[in-house]
Amino acid sequence: MRVLIVTSGSTGDVAPYTGLGQRLQAAGHEVTLATHEPFRDSVTLPFVPIPGDLREILPQAHGQDGTGRGTGPRALLRLMRIARPLVAEMGDGIAAAVAQTRAEVVLLSTVVAPLGYQVAEAAGIPWAGVFLQPVYPTGDFGPVLVGGRSAGRLGNRLMGRVTEVSAHPLYRRPVRHLRDSLGLPRKGMGRLQREQQHRWPTFHGFSPSVVPRPSDWPPSQEVVGYWWPAAAPGWSPPAEVDAFLAAGPPPVFVGFGSMAPGHGARLAAPVLAAVRAAGVRAIVQAGWSGLHAGDDPDVLNVGPMPHEWLFPRVATVVHHAGAGTTAAALRAGVPAVPVPVLADQPFWARRLHALGVATAPIPLSQLTAERLAAALRAAPDLRGPAGEMAARLAAEDGAARILAWLDGL
Repeated sequence: MRVLIVTSGSTGDVAPYTGLGQRLQAAGHEVTLATHEPFRDSVTLPFVPIPGDLREILPQAHGQDGTGRGTGPRALLRLMRIARPLVAEMGDGIAAAVAQTRAEVVLLSTVVAPLGYQVAEAAGIPWAGVFLQPVYPTGDFGPVLVGGRSAGRLGNRLMGRVTEVSAHPLYRRPVRHLRDSLGLPRKGMGRLQREQQHRWPTFHGFSPSVVPRPSDWPPSQEVVGYWWPAAAPGWSPPAEVDAFLAAGPPPVFVGFGSMAPGHGARLAAPVLAAVRAAGVRAIVQAGWSGLHAGDDPDVLNVGPMPHEWLFPRVATVVHHAGAGTTAAALRAGVPAVPVPVLADQPFWARRLHALGVATAPIPLSQLTAERLAAALRAAPDLRGPAGEMAARLAAEDGAARILAWLDGL
């Protein structure tokens, strides 16, 4: 079967689908991944570009400069406003990708799903959501995209519905344009949601051991387990990384992924001071911020590197709690120090702490050398629970349910 996977976002929003696609490919399906052009070189599957680049809008989001909150309803609404140009240009790209690949089924990530539903409907083919976050409303926890803090079961469901409806303006015009261009009748966003959201399943790519499937979700919403990124063929670590790892005890890892773009210089001082105060060695990853923690014999500054290779070799992972990096740290079985910034990151940070595999979250706006050093000293005590969680995840197969669904079409 010709399968098209469509996603949008940062590295953590793309990497899991490379592994999922590889599994589907190994089962005999023809798989193509459609996402933004900057990811072409990191994808070994057949690739089709779609317009847009998250790096053009992220610097405008609240919380990136560390001076204010990046979570909450206001921050989410601002993020949606600045994302409008990105969403507006993706619809035609998804339609072109479906036509080019002659797709027989489409798998859609969270951001692209409302657009992909229209394209799949016009093409007369099945679709499924492949989401990395539990965004469907539930009473079990608050809306993930505004931090997930609970307001009680009734409050959580109400806030979840409000958050869901608040996204309609982001997609209304792009969906209308797309349906017009595809020859589909115009319909309001509420009606489309009722008609499309449960027609086919939505698979959630995280473990039920990390977030149990909410008890009040409808049958269309499934939690199937993580999809692990595909290994880069022929990749080997730089010699200086091997040498650094061999030169002393396991270091801590510090990296903020796609967060704080352009603010690496501001982050460098507290990171380096915390590493020195905690008496640890560190591997510091530049990410989109350009973080470089000075010249110190106990610190190695690195660029892009597969987390699935690096994380099992470190003592603690300091990260922004994005869905992809959260999964990689859990898989490695090492404690985390979460430093969330925006959207779903506070939800994952609190979840990791509740599971006993991470220290209490330190929001980026509250990051200081003293707080980070204290967390680095406390993190080793969590190694036992982190290892136990990794063992549970190793026994799961997140791709199996999707393979079974495809076989049943």
